[in-house]
Amino acid sequence: MRLFLIILLFPCFLFGQILTTSNLPIVVINTNGQTIVDDPRIVCDMGIIDNGFGNINSINDAYNDYNGKISIEYRGSSSQSFPKKSYALETQDAIGNNNNVSLLGMPVENDWILYAPYSDKSLMRNFLTFDLGRKMGHYSPRTVYCELVVNGDYKGIYILMEKIKRDNDRVDIAKLDSDDLAGDSLTGGYIIKVDKFTGTGGWGDSWQSNYNTIGGNSLRIQYHYPEGSVMLPQQLDYIEHFVDSFEYALAGPNFTDSLIGYSKYIDVNSFIDFYIVNELAKDIDAYRLSSYLYKDRDDNGGKLTMGPLWDFNLAYGNADYCSGGIPTGWEVNSGCGGNNPFWFERLLDDTTYQNKLKCRWEYLRERSFHQDSIFSFIDSISLYLNDAQQRNFQRWDILGTYVWPNYYVGNTYQDELTFFKTWISDRLTWIDGNILGNCYVVLGCTDPLACNYDILANTNDGSCHYNSSSYDTLVSNISINWNGLILTTSGDYSVILYNSVGCDSIININFIFDPASAINYNSTNQKTLIKITDILGRETNGTRNKFLFYIFDDGTVEKKIIIE
Repeated sequence: MRLFLIILLFPCFLFGQILTTSNLPIVVINTNGQTIVDDPRIVCDMGIIDNGFGNINSINDAYNDYNGKISIEYRGSSSQSFPKKSYALETQDAIGNNNNVSLLGMPVENDWILYAPYSDKSLMRNFLTFDLGRKMGHYSPRTVYCELVVNGDYKGIYILMEKIKRDNDRVDIAKLDSDDLAGDSLTGGYIIKVDKFTGTGGWGDSWQSNYNTIGGNSLRIQYHYPEGSVMLPQQLDYIEHFVDSFEYALAGPNFTDSLIGYSKYIDVNSFIDFYIVNELAKDIDAYRLSSYLYKDRDDNGGKLTMGPLWDFNLAYGNADYCSGGIPTGWEVNSGCGGNNPFWFERLLDDTTYQNKLKCRWEYLRERSFHQDSIFSFIDSISLYLNDAQQRNFQRWDILGTYVWPNYYVGNTYQDELTFFKTWISDRLTWIDGNILGNCYVVLGCTDPLACNYDILANTNDGSCHYNSSSYDTLVSNISINWNGLILTTSGDYSVILYNSVGCDSIININFIFDPASAINYNSTNQKTLIKITDILGRETNGTRNKFLFYIFDDGTVEKKIIIE
């Protein structure tokens, strides 16, 4: 009986001094005596307590968000030297298969990260940046604050977040299979990156660009999805040659040409937004590290797109090298910028790009990049973290202490937030006064997916047109002339029509030729016709020579025209 009581009270004894309750979700990991290392992963147990926003979570509550197996390892590069570790984990079922689940309200998946803010004593540099990315209209990894306990040891505030990967709810591009070796299926999707080789397949999982960095060093571009080791030669060649073509066009004398220049290959707006976020943050790793790009299939845009955003813990003045702590100067060509790809500086040589950049900056400054908007977000998060941050800094006594590579060391959490906000304010002001370009309204279609996309336009005038397709059924007891085709026998037919702005409309028709007009509308494949309506929904008896909708009892609707 005594042994039973000791086991029952064991959690309260371990957690009681630091964590008993929290307004944040609580994540509990039990490694069952194993040690978490960088590689390989170990399989262990994880439970998550989340009673909903605004409710208190107790360490003694039941695991109500997740209760199951995970595989887990340390993640990160330089951050692995910190005592507070970040983790990569995969939710698994009992026999070790991927277990796609929703964690803390995020979309269903199996790959997750527990990010440990440590040198970032504001605890929110990544959290803020990803929020700004979403407000700009892009996918950024979803993030949820929590408090973590591993084997009874309180680890502090963590951020449970999505790993960058191809998924309908993450980087939403086509899945590239081993048999996608030709045609449109070969053109996507791909995710590539410029980054360290930590945690990757190494040097062989990349290729060397034909163009050096702006400092004259070689540039290697890595495969992220699929991994280079699983791609076939045709797929490796395709994405490499596509990026080569972009770089060749950008470096060439006709790089501003809308038909053969760089804009043929890239989503220009995504490059502008990527530049803006990285320059606002003055991230010393910007452009040269943690820089992701993706490409979907040609039938879904097919252009090289910057993103998602990743790894901003050394941004917003939190680095004492490469001029990272100073809120002036451009990161694109100063500080650590010598290792940056030449892309972003070269783009700035185009006055049209400059002007679009200036207009986008001014647009954002009136909205999500307005100082009041950013400060309001920071204040709301600091209030949300108020109790948890005290426990975090009790566990990790680093306030008032230099942690590499801090530029500023505050004695209190409030000092850190004051510096954070002051630095952002100074940075906004500096960019306002130094960003190049002239912003004036150019009306046109600003959607790159539209077939009349105008790269010069910065204000959408509603004129965008898109490719389209349609399918109809046509029944006739005589041969007819349909868009230039003489239809005399039953079958499926298609024509492509072009409008004045170059969009194509594919029209498909199922033609039923019945000279005897022996058409029974009351029984079609054992379906019973309920009613016939015109295009305005008005019931009719089946007027000839007009498109009508035939509504059946199984819920199907057929659009037909009977021509005589």
